[in-house]
Amino acid sequence: MTDRTTPEGHRTHDLIGIGLGPFNLSLAALAHGLPTTPGPALTTAFYEQRPAFHWHPGLLIDGATLQVPFLADLTTLADPTSPWTFLNYLRTRDRLYPFYFAEQFHIHRAEYDAYCRWVSEQLPTIHFDHQVDAIHWNADRALYEVDYTRLRHDGEAETPGRAHTRHIALGVGTAPFIPEPLRPLAQAPGVPVIHSADYLHHREELLEAGHITVIGSGQSGAEIFLDLLRARPRGAEKIHWLARTQAFAPMEYSKLGLEHFTPDYTHYFHALPEHVRDTLVPQQWQLHKGIDTDTISAIHDELYRRTLHGGWPDATLTPGVSVRTAGRLSGAGTRIELHLEHTQQATRTRLTTDAVVLATGYRERPLDTLLTGIAPHIRRDTQGRPRIHTDFRLDLDPALTGNIYVQNAERHTHGVGAPDLGLAAWRSATILNHLTGTTPYPLPRRTAFTTFGLTPHTAPAVPGQGSPSTHLAPGR
Repeated sequence: MTDRTTPEGHRTHDLIGIGLGPFNLSLAALAHGLPTTPGPALTTAFYEQRPAFHWHPGLLIDGATLQVPFLADLTTLADPTSPWTFLNYLRTRDRLYPFYFAEQFHIHRAEYDAYCRWVSEQLPTIHFDHQVDAIHWNADRALYEVDYTRLRHDGEAETPGRAHTRHIALGVGTAPFIPEPLRPLAQAPGVPVIHSADYLHHREELLEAGHITVIGSGQSGAEIFLDLLRARPRGAEKIHWLARTQAFAPMEYSKLGLEHFTPDYTHYFHALPEHVRDTLVPQQWQLHKGIDTDTISAIHDELYRRTLHGGWPDATLTPGVSVRTAGRLSGAGTRIELHLEHTQQATRTRLTTDAVVLATGYRERPLDTLLTGIAPHIRRDTQGRPRIHTDFRLDLDPALTGNIYVQNAERHTHGVGAPDLGLAAWRSATILNHLTGTTPYPLPRRTAFTTFGLTPHTAPAVPGQGSPSTHLAPGR
């Protein structure tokens, strides 16, 4: 049986992936057994510091579904015949017919989590309990050195190690974002201010709070507000839902609107000037930060039901509000006082609450800490961010002949589709096509009916037909 925690021997790998969310898991699945030309199968290893795969466990609320169709699994949109598709997962569980009759285009979030964990448990190239500490370039061997620490299951360090690879794929993901005014409270022990990422871990104690405030207008905030509302007694809900946006707005989910999550739009966005891209991203918040219309309907239905016998629910929903400052009320235990400002009214007030849930989203984890050893070789834009090629490579000094690919760290260069699950398989296929210098995964030339721009930007040339400096075979 393959050792699922310790890398095999000390061989040089063609690719090492760092971090294991859905994106690097997609890359691992599509890379598994992939031949090189010429040569043996691609040698890969993927290191993850956690002991097992878990996808947003604090947000696996009962009934919550993905906002993308089940076809946006790890491999289907690049290779529908892959053994790692969601449909094949159902087949191995003898659940194809139940799924067929369920007619669910958007699957439950918990089911997606279970599917990804199934894939991660099957792939011998994945190594849990491995914390990557640093990356260095060995110029003499023209290889990357990846220093890691093997961890015990309790998270304590066990043994150090080093692996060598020609190329790297960074999939370190995102981290919960906590607004500055609330950071001291969120970091203080015993104060009930939590990020939505930890919601289910604290749900019972939240329900015991007298008054609860949810901050954030996206899908997570809506789902948490609905879950709390359903669990609170009629007439004594005592919930505030606050948001900076000017409305609790629906997600842009029209068919043409969704074409912003196609490779066509990604290529178009990448070709725009930097200052135009930076202007576009915040304007497109409703493409990925709005609320599913079914969730909005469910919230309204639940509130309406609570008026059937007279009266209104004790629930306040207020958009257009920002938190200026926050602190604990003196002499009131863990009670919290939020200082609020309404943007349009230019008014201010205070809100006293017993618990706060911050559905304030996530931010890309900075790459600089991990890449300190090669930081001088990374080319950057005018804002100091890494420049990233259309095929998801960091723009590096030519002295580094190995590539570093990034996953979900390229919104500033590739647009709103960077964190979207629907582009995971396509991005993984793009990386593998470039890395091998061949086309193991033929990519579509056109993916949208919309023509973005007067000069269309289509897919790049087929790998292997470009210049040698652009397409580096693994053995080079």
